[in-house]
Amino acid sequence: MTTVPFQALACPLDGKPLTMANNAWRCTAGHSFDIAKQGYVNLFPVQQKRSSDPGDSKAMVAARQRFLDAGFYRPIADAVSDAVLGQTERQPTRDTSFSCLDAGCGEGYYLRRLAGAAQDALPLALMGLDISKWAVLAAAKQDSRLGRQQEHSQAPQIQWVVGSNAHLPVQSQTLDSVLCMFGFPVMDEFARVLKPGGMLLQVEAGPSHLRELREVIYPTLKPERSGEAEVPEGFIHHHTERLCYSLTLEGAEEISDLLAMTPHLYRASAEGRTRAAALETLAITVEVRLVQWLRSE
Repeated sequence: MTTVPFQALACPLDGKPLTMANNAWRCTAGHSFDIAKQGYVNLFPVQQKRSSDPGDSKAMVAARQRFLDAGFYRPIADAVSDAVLGQTERQPTRDTSFSCLDAGCGEGYYLRRLAGAAQDALPLALMGLDISKWAVLAAAKQDSRLGRQQEHSQAPQIQWVVGSNAHLPVQSQTLDSVLCMFGFPVMDEFARVLKPGGMLLQVEAGPSHLRELREVIYPTLKPERSGEAEVPEGFIHHHTERLCYSLTLEGAEEISDLLAMTPHLYRASAEGRTRAAALETLAITVEVRLVQWLRSE
């Protein structure tokens, strides 16, 4: 694994490039953003927030971390890594780094898996961004622990940022790849920050994703959307891959963690959540689509 520091940050207040000095990121207009002791930076100004504590709660982040660390979504992470590393092989030159942003990174699972898979690829400049400070804090803490455990080898150098997809604190046309994992895509922002020919990889739930859990918590299921997604402005469709597999959750905690890390926790009724809490085992289907869009030249 070879990673290099991510350098393409932009000031969230005026869009000017940020440079790091004296443990802070600064722009030429004098705006300064301190790096927290855990290693992340908050680039989400108060005036852009719609609530005092947006995004996933501390409890949701902890549930997602336990679930992902158990390896239940490892096939998804491996498919994402394969797609991104495949894009690095299409780089016109191999003497520079390859920059990738995970827009809605959560606690950083997919970026860490990508960093670990990139042993013989281009050096990666990785950035994880999330609107939840609890998610970014968890990601930064895990990186710090990994660094201590790998004292004699290179630990991931991932830039963790609190920020919003609606106003990405990234310089225009600087990224080779953007990941949007079950997240909230803002296509015009993704198009802005990607280089021409850069790849946006969207991972979204397929029709049968977590169907068995949804059948427990909802009285009826909504009809699935039909038809292909429209091509976003500024992009061309490159490739779509379907990934489907089954797994079995054993024990109430694993089932509870899965429910807690999804929007279904808040959409389900109290009766539905009670039915889920009573389960001791649950066989579920995981189905996702991985859609690759390339930024128009």
